[in-house]
Amino acid sequence: MDDFRANEKTFQILTQVAGRAGREKTKGKVIIQTYNPDNFSIECAKKQDYKLFYKTDIEIRKQLKYPPFCDIILIGVSSKIEKEGLKVTNIIHEYLKNRVIKENIGIILYKGLPAPIDRIKNKYRFRIIIKCKFSDEIIELMNDVINMYEKTKEFKNTRVVINLNPNNML
Repeated sequence: MDDFRANEKTFQILTQVAGRAGREKTKGKVIIQTYNPDNFSIECAKKQDYKLFYKTDIEIRKQLKYPPFCDIILIGVSSKIEKEGLKVTNIIHEYLKNRVIKENIGIILYKGLPAPIDRIKNKYRFRIIIKCKFSDEIIELMNDVINMYEKTKEFKNTRVVINLNPNNML
């Protein structure tokens, strides 16, 4: 899935599991089954090369503007009614786009789309992703989004949640 922490999680899990194979004088053997054996996090875990993993991952994050070089805000919309959820997502995106243009707010705003797992417990899920440097201006903008949404009384089946640097991007 599209989680900027995926390489870090892969490296961490493989390193932890490999550390449990063999103790003291007893040798252990680790077998990794993967569709992507050339992935750098798997290669680094195989070699137990923490420094190379860090240097590679931090450079990728820098190039793609991921934390710690930037913050990610995920605006999640869930609704019992698909059209209503999509409408709320589009209203929020349009509101943000207009504010960004009008006020020259320094963010990268991505179009609202269905979430990677687009339906859970009979609720349709959408998301808007923002990359920015978190600040008082961004807090004010997110508060304005919430206030704008809450003033619209017509969307009774829809919920909006805003997450800063979420633990998962699903």
